[in-house]
Amino acid sequence: MEAIAYLVENDEVFQKLHQQYGNPYIPSRPEGFQTLCKLILEQQVSIESARACYVKIENTLGDVAPKTIISTSEEILRNCGVSRQKTIYLKALAEAILDKTLVLETLSQKQPDEVRSELIKIKGIGNWTIDVYLMFSLQSPDILPIGDIAVVNTIKELYGCQDKEAMILLAENWKPYRSMATFFLWHHYLVKRNRKFIV
Repeated sequence: MEAIAYLVENDEVFQKLHQQYGNPYIPSRPEGFQTLCKLILEQQVSIESARACYVKIENTLGDVAPKTIISTSEEILRNCGVSRQKTIYLKALAEAILDKTLVLETLSQKQPDEVRSELIKIKGIGNWTIDVYLMFSLQSPDILPIGDIAVVNTIKELYGCQDKEAMILLAENWKPYRSMATFFLWHHYLVKRNRKFIV
């Protein structure tokens, strides 16, 4: 794969990571409303607890769709483990889709910056959520989720960078394959902690 070859050739750290682990795990998720709902639930909590919460929503609503989210009360969603804040976010996303402010099916035809400028307008969708959606669902090759704590901690560990500006500057060397660089960093982070990638 071109991205892996490029990173291994141009960066000693990735060369070592590749020797240690082989190719990194490359996650993918389907495009659409359900993936964005999952990403909202995953903000600032463990993926395991977000997944359990989503399963409860699915079991309660039957179909996780904009119409069902909009018509479900805050109390029912709270019983599924959704915080008041995240209920607001899920409903804001559902509303944007129902009133066609956001047309998810068109995002795959747009540049990452265009996707970002559309999604960022929706309450509760910030850069981390957009970065992960771009990487996992739209397969954008050049994304660095600098709001991701695992990425930040791993860059600190492997490169000694202490602030985000230095990390962004360092990642210029990984263009146009910053997504693959991120997959390497995540892979290292999880293996060191004896954890598996959950998609």
